[in-house]
Amino acid sequence: MKKIILGAFMLIGAISFSQNNGYFFGGLESNMQWLQPDEGLSFPEGNEFEVGQFRANNYFQLNYSYGKFTAGVQYESYLPAALLGYSPIWDGQNGVGTYYINYKDDKLDVTGGYFYEQFGSGLILRTWEDRQLGINNGLKGLRVKFNPTADVDITGVYGQVRNGFDVSEGVIQGLDANLDLSSVLNIDAVDLKLGGSYVGRYQSNDANDSIPKVVNAYGGRLDFVANNFYGGVEAITKDADVIVNEGVITSPQLFDGTALQVNLGYAQKGLGINSTFRRLENFSFYSDRYAEGNQFNEQIVNYIPAVTKQHDYLLSNIYVYNAQPRLLFSDSEKRAGEIGTQVDVYYSFPKESALGKLGTKVAGNFSYWAGLEATFNVADQTYDAKFIGDGKRYFRDLNIEIKNRWSSKWSTIATFQDVIIDKAVSKGGILGTEGDIRAQIAVVEATRRFEGGKALRAELQHLWTSDDDKNWAAGVLEYNFNSAFTIYAADSWNYGGEEELHYYTFGGSFSKGSTRFALNYGRQRGGLICVGGVCRLVPSSTGLTASLAVTF
Repeated sequence: MKKIILGAFMLIGAISFSQNNGYFFGGLESNMQWLQPDEGLSFPEGNEFEVGQFRANNYFQLNYSYGKFTAGVQYESYLPAALLGYSPIWDGQNGVGTYYINYKDDKLDVTGGYFYEQFGSGLILRTWEDRQLGINNGLKGLRVKFNPTADVDITGVYGQVRNGFDVSEGVIQGLDANLDLSSVLNIDAVDLKLGGSYVGRYQSNDANDSIPKVVNAYGGRLDFVANNFYGGVEAITKDADVIVNEGVITSPQLFDGTALQVNLGYAQKGLGINSTFRRLENFSFYSDRYAEGNQFNEQIVNYIPAVTKQHDYLLSNIYVYNAQPRLLFSDSEKRAGEIGTQVDVYYSFPKESALGKLGTKVAGNFSYWAGLEATFNVADQTYDAKFIGDGKRYFRDLNIEIKNRWSSKWSTIATFQDVIIDKAVSKGGILGTEGDIRAQIAVVEATRRFEGGKALRAELQHLWTSDDDKNWAAGVLEYNFNSAFTIYAADSWNYGGEEELHYYTFGGSFSKGSTRFALNYGRQRGGLICVGGVCRLVPSSTGLTASLAVTF
């Protein structure tokens, strides 16, 4: 039956047409690996080849829209197993992953089935799909959006979070409301928007009254824009709940949680300044209490990205920060959350100045993240955290980027980064006990454009550190024959390490219309891969990878 359904979907997906104001749209995405043994990486280390050397994640989405109604279904297969580094919950699975039907008019928007939603910044609720990270925590249930006026919108959700091809045990319910204060109060000088959110989780406690069945979170936010200034504040509190680590309740006590985020910025022609302060105390939130802290972000309810610069280069992404919102209360590790800040400054030189004539743009970034300073009473199973304090530093990044456009044919980017990271954040272990890694990274990138859309891009990178795996050097060479066809070769050389490993890769991509195909061969460096500040751990590996994406 599954083969019949897949064959029907593929046949329909090959046809895109409009008829009677109704139309199909969707897409196909296939990501494949052919893994190869590599003695230099000691790969495979365990049972990676138990299901064979081929792995694939495949997605086919088909939607149909007619008037005010839209319906869709997504078929997925992870055969014979999911890509390396993804949750084993996907291995060997295939079937209909999500489906929905939606009605939408000017004031009402109703969805039944699976849907994705975000309240505020996502600190209290965000459900989303990210195939690169292996995250799909869509809610299965009902969502209703109502806009009674142009100044007010209200959203209600009820359902269970997706977990593989099943759903979580816990049930999520939520309500979000937004009000345009400036419009309601006829304020012209300042644009003010007020928002409030509620999210609750119900889960059976199996007749154990010491475990709460219902855990609620409440939040409020206020955003403003005044001339060149903008900013906002969001505060959330979460009901007391048990503390879980690796599927086991680790403390008989119940602990509540809080989150506070403040943004402030300034923007004018040629200058932009943006800053964020965030404090999280025991603020992980899952649809199943026993899923807390799992490495695959399964059944997560809220969105807590690392508020740091998302770097683009090979060596800049070796030491990356992953947010640490959890409370851990065990004999081996005690921590209560994180606190920190990030500041971005962007400046473009005036066109009439000497540097402006070169199209010079400068971007500076600083971020600092630490654990909350707290005292723990092991006997009473209690703790007390300071609001600011002087907790153990987890991460500090100071970087600058300079872009120049020397002519219509030549442009360059120069980047320097100085980073300090707690070794356990980067490599795993108990935070604050493994010591720090300090590194400096320099990158020079140059692009030469030719006629007919051709371009040659080169990168030279170096990382200096006396810690961890010592020094690295890297290079990238990319040639664009046109906007559709690109080839590249890259190598990251850990020449300071004991084994002096090369992580080489080469490949290319071709696009035509709404179809893109990419093919690559090489080594994958193990570590954290992050998208939008959310990370997953990938093991070292070697092999051939291919991806195909088609939209219609």
